[in-house]
Amino acid sequence: IDGAHKITQSNAILRYIARKHNLCGETEEEKIRVDILENQAMDTSNELARVCYSPDFEKLKPGYLEGLPDKMKLYSQFLGTRPWFAGEKLTYVDFLAYDILDLHRIFEPNSLEAFPNLKEFMARVEGLKKISAYMKSSRFLPHPIYSKLAVWGSK
Repeated sequence: IDGAHKITQSNAILRYIARKHNLCGETEEEKIRVDILENQAMDTSNELARVCYSPDFEKLKPGYLEGLPDKMKLYSQFLGTRPWFAGEKLTYVDFLAYDILDLHRIFEPNSLEAFPNLKEFMARVEGLKKISAYMKSSRFLPHPIYSKLAVWGSK
């Protein structure tokens, strides 16, 4: 709740906050990149969650890991040499991308090794003053990743 605005759904809340702070991209090209990445991050997040919540986790994990380099390669190509996914300025989808890349870095610690630009991106996000302070605080909880119903990431 923000004044007269009552918002539900995590991405709707995220976009609302991003609009208030000019974190949605400025040019049409940046806005298109933001739209693409927001949806790709959601797709990737859902794919990983389907594996992690499945009672067949052990059967599904090898296939997911097999496809992981190609998935990370797409993120790497999309970022390219830009400092942020939409371009030269931070946008809210950089936080979505960070989250999904971090999940995969935890799931498979070597998942980003072949992609220096993704590793540098992760370090840039972690180096943001307020993010860095939060990650060093007692409020930062790296685990659990998923709810108690998940086979992986619930502890």
